[in-house]
Amino acid sequence: MDYEVKQVEKFKFVEEGNGEPLILLHGLFGALSNFRDLIEYFRHHNRVIVPLLPLFDLDLLHTTVGGLEKFVYKFIEHRDYKNVNLLGNSLGGHVALLHVLKHPARIKSVILTGSSGLFENGMGDSYPKRGDYEYIKKKTELTFYDPATVTKELVDEVYGIVNNRIKAIKVISLAKSAIRNNLGEELNQIKQPTLLIWGNNDTITPPFVGREFQRLIPRSELHFVDKCGHAPMMEIPEEFNRILHKFLTKLNEPAAVA
Repeated sequence: MDYEVKQVEKFKFVEEGNGEPLILLHGLFGALSNFRDLIEYFRHHNRVIVPLLPLFDLDLLHTTVGGLEKFVYKFIEHRDYKNVNLLGNSLGGHVALLHVLKHPARIKSVILTGSSGLFENGMGDSYPKRGDYEYIKKKTELTFYDPATVTKELVDEVYGIVNNRIKAIKVISLAKSAIRNNLGEELNQIKQPTLLIWGNNDTITPPFVGREFQRLIPRSELHFVDKCGHAPMMEIPEEFNRILHKFLTKLNEPAAVA
C-alpha cells in the first residue's frame, strides 16, 4: 500500500491512523519501504508517523547525527506530538537515542532495532565503491540474513546514492559522525521504558551490541529473533510487530495494585 507523503513547511512525512504517536526513524539507506509492514499493522492501533530524514538535504557541516536529531526535535515540536513512542532502526536508532537524552519530555518509550550509538561494522574500507552494481548488491545483501529479502528497488536506491558524488560524501560524513558519537557513557540517563529487538544474525550491529544496550539502559528489555539480520521490521515483520505490540500494550496497562 502506498501512503501519502504530506508536507508542512520544510517537513515531509507520512502520518496514518489515530491514537498514541509511534514515530519511526529510518537508517542511512532507509526509506518508507523499510516500514511498510509496520505502518500497515500499527495504523490500526496508533498514529504512525514517519518523517523523511533530510540525509542529503542538510549542509555538510550539519550532516551529522546531531544535525538529524535537531531536525527530529523541530519536527516533534512543530507537530506538537506528546507521549511519543520513538522507534529507530540503525542510524535512526542513534538519532532516537540522542533525542531522548537531549529532549526526554515528550518521549514515552524508545524502541531500537539494529541501532548504532555503541558499535557498528561499516560497509568495508572500499565503500562506497561507485559504478559497480554487483558490489553494491552484495553489500546490500549483507544487511539481511536472507539475501532474497533484497529487492531490485532497494539495490537501485543504494546504487543511486553512492553514484551521486554529493550524496556519497554525505553518507561518509554521517557514518563518521555515528562512529564519533558514542553514547555509552550517557545511556544510563534514559528513564523511558526501552524495547530492543535484535536480529541474531545481524553482522552490522551484532548481537553483543544489543546485550550492551540492555546492560546500559536501565529500563530496557531485549528480544532476539532468529534468522534475521540488521532490519528485523523488514525481514521478520510479523514477529517484530508481535513483540512491539505486546510492549506498547503493556505500557498502557494500569499498574498492578499491590
